[in-house]
Amino acid sequence: MDLSTLRSQFPTLAQSNDGYPLCYLDTAATSQKPQQVIDAMNHYYHHDNANVHRAAHQLSARATSQYEAVRDKLRQFINANQREEIIFTHGTTESINTVANGLTAQIKQGSLILIDSAAHHANIVPWQELAKRTGAVVKPIPLTQDCRLDMSAFEALLRQKPAIVALSHVSNALGTVNPVIELVSKAKQAGAITLVDGAQAIAHMSVDVQSIDCDFYVFSGHKMYGPTGIGVLYGRFDVLDSLSPLMTGGEMIKTVSFETTEFNQLPNRLEAGTPPIAEVIGLGAAIDFIEALPSEQVNAKERELVNYLQDALKNLGDVVLYGAHEDNVGAVAFNLADEHHQDVGILLDQQGIAVRCGHHCAMPLMQSLGLKGCCRASIGVYTNKADIDRFIAAMASVKELLL
Repeated sequence: MDLSTLRSQFPTLAQSNDGYPLCYLDTAATSQKPQQVIDAMNHYYHHDNANVHRAAHQLSARATSQYEAVRDKLRQFINANQREEIIFTHGTTESINTVANGLTAQIKQGSLILIDSAAHHANIVPWQELAKRTGAVVKPIPLTQDCRLDMSAFEALLRQKPAIVALSHVSNALGTVNPVIELVSKAKQAGAITLVDGAQAIAHMSVDVQSIDCDFYVFSGHKMYGPTGIGVLYGRFDVLDSLSPLMTGGEMIKTVSFETTEFNQLPNRLEAGTPPIAEVIGLGAAIDFIEALPSEQVNAKERELVNYLQDALKNLGDVVLYGAHEDNVGAVAFNLADEHHQDVGILLDQQGIAVRCGHHCAMPLMQSLGLKGCCRASIGVYTNKADIDRFIAAMASVKELLL
């Protein structure tokens, strides 16, 4: 695939806002969608719109074939051991809730749950709710001054034999990368069940769940050039099979009587009701799109852009960066002096620059940094150096106006 023509495959990027060409630097919140994803979903609705698994007619057979083919693509995409380890959900949040709810019967009063201090709320609140149900205790893994997980503090906490360790692969707020293979290995040696939130990693790096060796890995389609409303829960089969279902009814049922109900086998047992069929098909098209990219070239380009963005903001002056490292992935968090992040974001938007401002669903992280929020510029495969230059020029004008 020719990277010089890549941008033209994303129709949303062709628009202008208030007379300015759109400069989209909010990919960490949701990525734009290539035309082939949009076409795949349109084709389903135009030609194959039917429910899956439940009918003898041709539309249902075609829909089922396309739907289940994506499960096979995902197995290969993240190197799961078997297709039954891939569960479709409505997003990362539902995936984590499915695990946290499903483990309820396995967690005892006083059990320790360790959580990444930079985690997204979706990887905090479900564990807090699990603790309420069971009497477990939630503790954060501290960060170092440069916003990385404190390994010595982590190892000390592991000596308390946690039942669960929930990690981020990449921080959604900062773009910092956790050494998940090492972290998971240490957690497993301590006997913990491990979950890795890969929502911010899946579109920027190769993910091999067998290499990471985690019990669960979760991510969302809309972060990886696919549709909203579709997520993936990978689970190592034996651990996944031990989960109590979060939802019941529909496809997850094997037999029902008024006396008793027998649940289906994986993966159906954890996919209650009518699934997001068009979204699954769109996710399959997104996987095709990603796999057609020259991965080494794309990864090198993204690393270069993140470093270029970090350096340009530093050179601008009066800009504070948070957790900025050379190996960061996808995102740069910053504030302009003491100015309110929302003011900066609004003034950038008036020049066609789309960034994210706020707490980034990471309030505990913001509190540890002494912030109410910050701005975040994030990139995708369609981002180029001209986008960064436009953003920096706009930031210079915002700085001149506010300071």
